[in-house]
Amino acid sequence: QVQLVESGGGLVQAGGSLRLSCAASGRIISGKGMAWFRRASGKEREFVAGINWSGDSTYYADSVKGRFTISRDNAKNTVYLQMNSLKPEDTAVYYCGGREWGVPKDPVTVGFWGLGTQVTVSS
Repeated sequence: QVQLVESGGGLVQAGGSLRLSCAASGRIISGKGMAWFRRASGKEREFVAGINWSGDSTYYADSVKGRFTISRDNAKNTVYLQMNSLKPEDTAVYYCGGREWGVPKDPVTVGFWGLGTQVTVSS
């Protein structure tokens, strides 16, 4: 399976921006659908944003639409999540994941996961 490592998390003030990266190793991700998920304290893991293998189709949860942008650079074997206008309710551990076919939107359909990176948004 693909090994994924997230980075770029940290502490940011409300209204600020942060860029997360998901670097893959072991196998290339150019032909795979990828997505970002998050898990807030005491809550279930939820879908945030997804992107197809070529990057020409993207999907977003209603809660982040217009604020977050998912992108990928297949030459670098990396997926990104640009987060703008951050809110305290965005505080969570953010995970990237993917699958061999299609874009994963339901966490149970994810074939391979990273270990996550913490994002904390202060009020």
